[in-house]
This record gives sequence, structure tokens and C-alpha cells, in this order.
Amino acid sequence: MAAWKVGFVTLGCDKNRVDTEYMLGALKQEGYTITDNLDEADVLIVNTCGFIDAAVEESVYTIMDLAEKKEDACCRALIVTGCLAQRYRDTLEAEIPEIDALVGTGDFGQINQVVKKVLEGEKVAEVGVPEKAGEWSGTRFLTTPVHSTYVKIAEGCNKTCTFCVIPRLRGRYRSRQPEEIEKEVRWLVRQGTREVNLVAQDVTRYGRDLPDGTDLPGLLKRLARVDGLKWIRLLYASPEGVTDELLEVVASEDKVCRYLDLPIQHGSPRILKEMGRPSDPEGLMARIDEIRKAVPGISLRTSLIVGFPGETEREFQDLLDFIDEASFDYAGFFIYSPEEGTPAGGRKDQVPVAVKEERYDRAMEHQRLITRRRNARWVGQRVPVLIDEASGNELVGRTQGQAPEVDGQVLLGGRTGRVGAIVMARIQGVLDYDLVGEIIEL
Repeated sequence: MAAWKVGFVTLGCDKNRVDTEYMLGALKQEGYTITDNLDEADVLIVNTCGFIDAAVEESVYTIMDLAEKKEDACCRALIVTGCLAQRYRDTLEAEIPEIDALVGTGDFGQINQVVKKVLEGEKVAEVGVPEKAGEWSGTRFLTTPVHSTYVKIAEGCNKTCTFCVIPRLRGRYRSRQPEEIEKEVRWLVRQGTREVNLVAQDVTRYGRDLPDGTDLPGLLKRLARVDGLKWIRLLYASPEGVTDELLEVVASEDKVCRYLDLPIQHGSPRILKEMGRPSDPEGLMARIDEIRKAVPGISLRTSLIVGFPGETEREFQDLLDFIDEASFDYAGFFIYSPEEGTPAGGRKDQVPVAVKEERYDRAMEHQRLITRRRNARWVGQRVPVLIDEASGNELVGRTQGQAPEVDGQVLLGGRTGRVGAIVMARIQGVLDYDLVGEIIEL
């Protein structure tokens, strides 16, 4: 078995990346060889995204590209996993016969058996209703730099947002057991992890479905006791779920980053109501003010959608006015994509593509100026920076206020350093999203 080589392509979000790392870890543990060279792989696996049209398109193109390797390379089997397999199982089976196996979002724990079967010539479909909260087998094959990793604390979603298919793809919200999460984090720290980024569709809902009173503040306190772990970051926290108790933990636990990602989606009451989101921008703004008072110096990120069906120019301006008042440190904008099977996707009042794209550009420019202004407050301050990249004297890192991959970075000079180290730096300047600093203490 050790002779079989497996090549992997991962698409989509960081939660998908975690699933990939679980599968790769299980395959490696079973004796398969993991290879980055897709042309030499005996088995090709693509972990797909099916969230919006652009992601579906990218997934299909990737599958078709890998399917050609069954003719041109040594590939013996092609396996499609993840959200696209969950969403379009019948279509994929009918239209892409090169696919040897489909594995849904709740079935990746079966990957070893699936690979064994396809190598024996079977066609396989493991696409059931997602019901489990996690499938960690005691190991992972990390695809990110080891010092900063993602840890999924829950799966699925119970919300009924009118634009979103996540509950159909991932099932209802299921929290992982806290002892299993802690065990995984301790394993990661032994591999060299210094920062864990806790992810779920909504981390603030963590534990509500568990019978023992477990909640997110309790989980954070538990993980803060892990020796060797330096930073714990929360991603995707619904504002309505950010409790005073949670804020007290963020403010008091040194290892918990003073950072929250609050996906708000819009600033217009009517659009928020049409989206199925909390529709009180004034209440949201009041809560943001309370968060900043409870946790001085906290960095806030949000995500917003432009061009939702029926969005008028006035309502788009409401969005810009809201982000002006909220002054988020960072924000991600998405052009609304009408999704098959969603209430919003079937509406007749879709905004023209050209208008959506123009609003997206305006929103991005608007936020760039806000981010530059927010970043200017760091100039002259001493801050800890986690080094992500090091090449000679050229170092790139992040503060606690910058999440990996989506926010800005700190460009460092002054001394050499090693990846994964946390150094003290003085911030000297701002380049819109990025900061410029000098290491003053290793």
C-alpha cells in the first residue's frame, strides 16, 4: 500500500482546509504517500466548495482538469469530496463519468475505505445527511505553516439566511466535545503550533447543543491552559452571540487575541430583514461600542454583501454609512450571488451585474481609507508580532489584530527572526492594509 501516492487539491474556506488535513492525516496513517506532484499521483482527491456560483464554477473546472490526468498521467482514480459532492451528487455522477467516488461533507471519515475501494475498481458514493460534529482521527497532515493552524470547534448552521446554502451543505449546528478540541490543540502544539484560529459557522453558538453547560467562554479558558500555545483567535462570531461573559474572557485571558470577526452582511434595516439577518443596525452599532469599551484596543473585522436583490442606491449608501460609523479595522466584501434553491436566488429584482461590481469597487475603496485610518493608531506603539515568513532580513508577520490570509500584515526590519517566533516590534508606518515595523526585541 505504501507505494500508492495521493495528490490533493483543496478549494474554499478554512473549514474545508481542516477537513482536508483530517483526510490527509488518516491516509498517511494508513500508509499512503502524500504528494504535491499531481502528475505522479495514483489517486487524486479534490475537496470542493459549493457555496456560491463562482466557487461551484472553480470546483467544476478543477474536477475537469484533474479528470484529464486519468488519460495523461498515472492517475488511477479521481475522488470528489466536500460541498459540491454534497450539493450536486446526482449531477456529478451523471455528467462527469471520470469521477470514481463522491464523499459528502459528513462522510470524510470514510476516506480510507473509499480510497481502498476505488483502487480495487469500485465506484463509490458516500454522501449522507451530515450528522457528526467531527472526524479527527488523532492526527492531521498540515497544509498551512505549522505555527498557525485552524481548529474547527463546530460543524453546520441553524440559521435561515435567505441567501445561503450552508445548512443544506453542512447540516445543523453540532458542537465538538471540549475535551476532543483540547486534545487536538495539544497535539498541534506538540507539532509546533503557536496560534490556533477557532472556526465554525458561528463560534458564539458553541456548546448550546451540548448537555453539560459547555460554552465558548469555558472552552477559551480551557485552551488558555495549554502550555506552549501563545495565541487563540476567534473567527466568525455573530454579534448577537457576543456575550458580556465572552468579552470578559477576551479582555482578561492573555492568550486570547483581542480580535473578533463579526459577519454583519449589510447596514440597511430593510436589506438585513430581507436577508433573514438581525435587522437593527442601531442595535448592532451600540453593541460594537460596548465591545470596544469592554475590550480596549480590540480589532474588529466584518463581512458584507453588496448587490443583494432589491438593493437601492440609498440602501447601498446605508451600508457605507454603517461601516463609516462602525470603523471596522478590516472588512471583506462579497458580490451577491443568486444561489439555486435559496429564497433570495429566486427573486425577480436581481441587481444588474454591472451595478453590483461598481458598488463592490466603491465599498472596497471606502473601507481602504477606513482601514488606513484605523491602522495609523498603531504608529509608534510596541506590539507583539508573530512571524509568518522569513527570508534573510525580510520578515513578514501579524499582530493579534490581523488574522491569517484575510487581513493585513506587518513588514518587519531591524533584525533576523524565525518563522513561528513572536517578537516585539515598534510600528513605524502604514501601507493601507499593512503595517511597517522594526523588531526591537526577540
